[in-house]
Amino acid sequence: MALPPDTGESFVREVDENLRRDQLADAAKTYGKWIVAAIILFLAAVGGYLYWQHRQAQQSVADSEALSSALDKVGSGNLKGADAELAPLGNSSSDVTRASALLAQATIAINQNDRKKASALYKQVAGDEDIPEPLRDLATVRGTMVDFDSMKPDDVIARLSTLAKPGNAFFGSAGELTGMAMIAKGDNAGAGRLFAQIAADKQVPNTIRSRAVQVASSLGVDASASMPGDPLAVPAS
Repeated sequence: MALPPDTGESFVREVDENLRRDQLADAAKTYGKWIVAAIILFLAAVGGYLYWQHRQAQQSVADSEALSSALDKVGSGNLKGADAELAPLGNSSSDVTRASALLAQATIAINQNDRKKASALYKQVAGDEDIPEPLRDLATVRGTMVDFDSMKPDDVIARLSTLAKPGNAFFGSAGELTGMAMIAKGDNAGAGRLFAQIAADKQVPNTIRSRAVQVASSLGVDASASMPGDPLAVPAS
């Protein structure tokens, strides 16, 4: 004989389901607009990031083209036109582009005999911590070359102290400037030893090593053996 349905249990289940639907409806009314707003904000953030990436890529291409155009003008002797094109690139969001533009402007300034402008541009690059260190070091060396005659020997030595060391990529140039500053302050013995180190460093360009041999020789230090078989070596007299 079939059992009668459990109407009590069915009724409770139906009430429970209705209650859940009512709760979901209330939650949708209460929180729905916030959920929709959160979704919109998320999509806007994603879209904004993708647009930023796209703009960055576009700007990078535009900066590269502008830099190339400016350098072409330098090559053709149109320094004024090149400087005008480089000026806005000095504010580029790309660290390398910004440094390249400022260094190029400094070179143009030197060619136009505007040492003050060149010095300021080199200091700007050297002091910008977002620019890669090798470019900042290059600016420090080039800036010291420009400022050398107006600087005290001790200031030259201090500015280049971290670069005028064997193993540093700028040891040759920084070492030469440091050595000349040491001579200017009367430290010929120290300068002679430094120029001998430069001559012995095979990582230094041969043109600089050859000059170092000559200067060391003039200071009484025979550094010619540092460049065995090198046709650029100049023996001490």
